[in-house]
Amino acid sequence: MIEIHNLELHDSLFNEVMSEIRDAEIQLDRMRFRRNLERIGEIMAYEISKTMEYDTREVVTPLGVKEVRVLKEQPVLATILRAGLPFHNGMLNMFDKADNAFIAAYRKYDKDDDSEIRVEYFSSPDLDDRVLIVCDPLLATGESLKKTIDGLLGGEMEPKHIHIAVAVASADGLEHLKRSMSRMPVTIWVGSIDDELTARAYVVPGLGDAGDLAFGAKHS
Repeated sequence: MIEIHNLELHDSLFNEVMSEIRDAEIQLDRMRFRRNLERIGEIMAYEISKTMEYDTREVVTPLGVKEVRVLKEQPVLATILRAGLPFHNGMLNMFDKADNAFIAAYRKYDKDDDSEIRVEYFSSPDLDDRVLIVCDPLLATGESLKKTIDGLLGGEMEPKHIHIAVAVASADGLEHLKRSMSRMPVTIWVGSIDDELTARAYVVPGLGDAGDLAFGAKHS
């Protein structure tokens, strides 16, 4: 069974960041938008770290020795280009020794306004028996994330656990992932859940095009 953690259900500074990332006026400041995506990544990385395995290590200070609990192993951080880069960087700020994976995926529309998800590039370490964290700012239909993870695994690799981190998700997209990935060891971390998904796969109220807001409008 897939476990879902919705961070907006608990009062914290996280919701302050979520309010800014949705705000159309604050979004005009690209640097602020990117930094808010980073902050979401940092907070989610901290929450995910609570579920991971730890070992005890002795640390030598200038005055003595202290036993501390440290990560038993580093995760693999994966993101979808380009919108996920600030989110990924926030995760990397916390898991600063992690390995990394990058994927190029996009939604292609034809002249009849039908669309398909195309995945064209993968760069990833070995994922067998590793903790994989996949981050993407927006989960609409869930199909691009599903194809991304399937492509990363290649039908052969078996991660120890998969964490999916998204800032805003549609309820429909979450249901799709729950159905299609029910046999995988998956936990989903979401900043907020929106009920509406339009025919063109826009999440409403959503936050807009995260890639454009972070890096500028694309030609096509």
